Amino acid sequence: MKEPYSRKESAWARMDEKERQETLAYGERYKAFLDRARTERLAVKEILAKAEAAGFKPLYEAGQLKPGDKVYWNQKGKACILAVIGREPVHEGLKIVGSHIDSPRLDLKGNPVHEQDGVVYFRTHYYGGIKKYQWPCLPLALVGIIHTKDGRTLEVNIGMDEKDPVFYITDLLIHMAQDQMKKTLAEGVTGEQLQAVIGTHTDRDQKAKDALMALLTDSYGVEEEDFTTAELELVPALKSRDVGFDRSLIAGYGQDDRVCSYANLEAILEAVPGEKTQAALFADKEEIGSYGNTGMQSSYFAKFVMKLLALQDRGSLLDFYETMENSEMLSGDVNSCLDPMFPEVTEKDNAALLGYGVALTKYTGARGKAGSNDANSEFIQKIRTIFNEAGVAWQIGELGKVDQGGGGTIAFMLADWGCEVVDCGTAMLSMHSPYDLLSKADAYETYRAYKAFFESK
Repeated sequence: MKEPYSRKESAWARMDEKERQETLAYGERYKAFLDRARTERLAVKEILAKAEAAGFKPLYEAGQLKPGDKVYWNQKGKACILAVIGREPVHEGLKIVGSHIDSPRLDLKGNPVHEQDGVVYFRTHYYGGIKKYQWPCLPLALVGIIHTKDGRTLEVNIGMDEKDPVFYITDLLIHMAQDQMKKTLAEGVTGEQLQAVIGTHTDRDQKAKDALMALLTDSYGVEEEDFTTAELELVPALKSRDVGFDRSLIAGYGQDDRVCSYANLEAILEAVPGEKTQAALFADKEEIGSYGNTGMQSSYFAKFVMKLLALQDRGSLLDFYETMENSEMLSGDVNSCLDPMFPEVTEKDNAALLGYGVALTKYTGARGKAGSNDANSEFIQKIRTIFNEAGVAWQIGELGKVDQGGGGTIAFMLADWGCEVVDCGTAMLSMHSPYDLLSKADAYETYRAYKAFFESK
């Protein structure tokens, strides 16, 4: 890649033909992952299947660790960590790339099934930051798990196969929407109106809800009470697609943050083992603050590192903190990029540009950088040098104009333990929508950035 950093030419313009073909091939692999890994549980399954095929073993099965060993940690099926042991002892520090595998969606309530005027619905509670008006009039798939009263666990995935039924949230027809159209976008569709139609089936002897529940019991062995302990998500039943005559873009659900997670996965699988131990972290619950025992505010990553230390005859709390102070991390999360249709919310010279490479973000936060990690200049300079020497197309990117908006990532959580951290990920359009848009070039350069970081000294 000529001129790794440029705001004059896109990454495409700086590629040779071989790099273009590699970018397009990567896009196909990424789309396949995106369509299969539609929830955090499915993402963990995909990640660990690829990891095991590449020789990774569960950490709890590991003995004394030696350079080149490949181990993983499965956190309750909803988060995971992959690590390749380096030639230096673990306490000398890790090279960490941390991404998240949860995305905005609609979760079913505890008692979701209800009937109104002959139509049966699922009641939902949205997860993460969404524009509620974007979710009606889409085909939706139901994904998750159900634990039945008789002790069975059912994996649910209905709506992605073309032969499956889908689910649907209605909107008001334009002919009768005078009052609705006077409301703000935030008020036009309320959270309680995000109820998905699941059927109207009835017969002479049963109401629609009773007939539908009888159908579910006969077909799946599921009773209404089983929904109270289920974990079910409604996600867009739309497969990822190339966008544009030149096929340079990808539209798909959940690209925040599965574009960085897939890059993280390919990078840890393809990187040459180095001096430092390489760790790819795939976190849950980022979209709601990283809470819970699968989110980054819990202790599982610390426990993982302490277990690595213990398998090299260390493992005290002091050892852990010294290890983290010796560690470096790329917080792999997406950023916004300049949208020519909405230019007023970004400051052009500091916004990421679509198709110009992976975005390096010194600080996130909002209203005076509140909640930001704000990376150290010395560390950013090191990352810049790594990218330039590896020929990675990169750019800087800021999340909107000052006082316009903002956001946060998991960066500050590992920085709290003394780790050097900077945000680095793919810039995209229509973030947090049911169907995000990004450049194949940016997705591929994100992978190349993570791989170069893993392999660096």
